[in-house]
Amino acid sequence: MIKATVVDMALPEEGRIFAVSDIHGAGDLLKRALEQVNFGPEDTLFVLGDIVEKRAGGLSTLRYVMDLKEKYRVHAVCGNCDDLVPGFLDGRDELPPAFYDHYFRFFKDRSVLVEMGMALGMTLEDCLDQPRLRAAIAQPFRAELDFLRGLPTAIRTPEMLFVHGGVPSAQGIEDMEAWRCMKNDNFLGQDNQLDRWCVVGHWPTTLYRPHIPCFNPLVDREKRVISIDGGTSIKEDGQLNLAELSRDGLVSWVGLDRLPTAVALDGQAASAHSVNIRWGRDNLIAVLERGDEFCRCRHLATGREIDILTDYIWEKDGLTRCEDSTDYRLPVSPGDALSVVRRTSRGALVKKDGVTGWYTGRLTEPTPSHRT
Repeated sequence: MIKATVVDMALPEEGRIFAVSDIHGAGDLLKRALEQVNFGPEDTLFVLGDIVEKRAGGLSTLRYVMDLKEKYRVHAVCGNCDDLVPGFLDGRDELPPAFYDHYFRFFKDRSVLVEMGMALGMTLEDCLDQPRLRAAIAQPFRAELDFLRGLPTAIRTPEMLFVHGGVPSAQGIEDMEAWRCMKNDNFLGQDNQLDRWCVVGHWPTTLYRPHIPCFNPLVDREKRVISIDGGTSIKEDGQLNLAELSRDGLVSWVGLDRLPTAVALDGQAASAHSVNIRWGRDNLIAVLERGDEFCRCRHLATGREIDILTDYIWEKDGLTRCEDSTDYRLPVSPGDALSVVRRTSRGALVKKDGVTGWYTGRLTEPTPSHRT
């Protein structure tokens, strides 16, 4: 068992404090977010892990974060996806070779390890030869690999704790298994004893919200948790959240995505009592009527019926599941700028102020945008 490592430090007295998590190769969004808030030498940025993986561009994103750390007050911790890289290079046994074989085949160059191999002229099939890939990238990417190896599990200050997945307490972290601090699903659903703000990522915040799909940062004052993972590169409608913090909690945030925007021409009232299916145990469905674009389905957890995009549905091990799905209708006013997730024959799946829902009114033609 590899134990967690902790860096103890004091928050600076001057400048603003920012945190970002789960960048997953979206270095362009991080750069735009920092430009939008005019991030400068007097400010501090905490990067809460998962810099790489799940999206092409992980290598350039990793180098961008490394460069930021050289030039500014930037502190980073390790995420479970970051830990896959030294785990593979160092031959650790948390994940077997069979895992990496499946992982590389599925993600291809969306894995930074394969991206490194391909940068050296290797093909995907070459990269599937794990000893060969390990030997090929060890020296050419030594700086990047050593950076990831050196990331601590947590950063602890008297007022705040920064960790990727979550920990039950600010005390005794060094005795915990590092992997469990990073790969800690449903942290807000746990009974923890925190004596200071714990700022985490790992789980997209929309998974904690049963009523409407929302990717904005989530604050639980009772549990003293600030969760900021916006699901970028993981969810089709996800966003990168750059959160500004104070010693007393969340101040504000910037949420950016790569979705095109369009302007609403008609108004629409919000719907009540929507069905919202989130990833995990609650995304089991039964298909009642199959169509090319939508399927009529029963959500097994609630027994309610909902139309789900056909390409959001898959079967595995005899069970039918779906991607995050909703029948929620967004409140929209004419002139609102909406991020367009998907246009369909029944309306558009859109996002407004970090919230996803359906809009059945008229839209202008979409234009490229990075705003939520």
